[in-house]
Amino acid sequence: MAIAALLILLMGCMAATRMVVDIFPNIDIPVVYVAWTYPGLSAEDMERRVVLVSERAYSTTVNGIERIESTSIPGLGILKIYFQQGSDIGGAIAQISAQNNAILRIAPPGITPPNMIRFNASNVPVVQVTLSSKTVPEQQIFDYGLNFLRVRLFTISGLSIPAPFGGKQRQIIVDVDPTRLSAKGFSQMDVVGALQTTNVIVPAGVAKIGPREYNVQLNSSPQLVEQFQTLPVGVREGIPVLLGDVAKVSDSYATQTNIARINGQRASYMAILKNSDASTLAVVDAVRDLLPELQEAAPQGLELKMDFDQSVFVRGAVENVVHEAIISSILVSLMILVFLGSWRNTVVVSISIPLSIAAGMAGLFLAGQTINLMTLGGLALAIGLLVDNATVPSRTSTATRRWGSRSPWRSSTGRRR
Repeated sequence: MAIAALLILLMGCMAATRMVVDIFPNIDIPVVYVAWTYPGLSAEDMERRVVLVSERAYSTTVNGIERIESTSIPGLGILKIYFQQGSDIGGAIAQISAQNNAILRIAPPGITPPNMIRFNASNVPVVQVTLSSKTVPEQQIFDYGLNFLRVRLFTISGLSIPAPFGGKQRQIIVDVDPTRLSAKGFSQMDVVGALQTTNVIVPAGVAKIGPREYNVQLNSSPQLVEQFQTLPVGVREGIPVLLGDVAKVSDSYATQTNIARINGQRASYMAILKNSDASTLAVVDAVRDLLPELQEAAPQGLELKMDFDQSVFVRGAVENVVHEAIISSILVSLMILVFLGSWRNTVVVSISIPLSIAAGMAGLFLAGQTINLMTLGGLALAIGLLVDNATVPSRTSTATRRWGSRSPWRSSTGRRR
């Protein structure tokens, strides 16, 4: 019996350390989001020329679709594709991707392939990292979060990070002067074509010089913003027209659509999401351990902090269940010891409650469950039943041992008193 009890306790401890700890159980909802973006396109054109075409293509070629919901706004079209339970989502995403390539041929020219996201109710933000500074410009804060901080945090298993919120995204802006452009006899499409044909890096083959071969590349991509001014737009009357003659090029930022403030100052923040099969505590602890290293490599004056830590609630729920289990075991053991005066029953009760919880944890682990508010609530309710079941058999065994096999209402000869 002792070996069996130790085995159950060991299995329960190993299961508790290896189980995923989360706020909610893993809810697998077969939904795929498809987002088409085309800045400047009206909501009506987005619906008629992109969203409606996509709905017809998906409904006839993608397997397992239950229904499709769509929303069209200026410059953005979102489709929510619901699948039947048990559908192969990986294969469905591959079919959707193949259809998107065909839709691009008949979509408005210049539109980019859509973003596809598999929705899961367990993919929720678990922690938030804020980037603030009193000296670093807002544009540099966003650039550091997008191009450096995300790259370092992606090394954490079970983590996904969208683009930062707040801040200004760097862009090279070409402001065309319509008057000067028309005076030179060009249109804005000529400027766009010049940027596409001259701002390129093209491999030119291999040059063999003596016993060596060298890769030759034609690099016409400007390294500095000022070099954009010298890109040729065309030739008029034998005179080349440069980009600087008809436009002004500046190192600026895109139109800002969201603003984040920390203590009244412009800043950025990054919402860190966990995957459905990852542990909230593991992801948050990994981010917390990596944050000091990221702070040392950050630009001078940039401050990184953690905010909105969801692991506090998960950790508190686990600690409450453990606390209640310990208190119930102690109180029941003291009650049996004081009122029944049996050390044997006291030891049995004090050991049976944690062993029962360990057996339950092992069963949850074998069933593929996680430690979440649902399973912890069930364990909390089960502790009450364990207290009752541990108390009643203790009283019964004590009474049996006290009276033995004789009934208190019969004499030693078997006659009724």
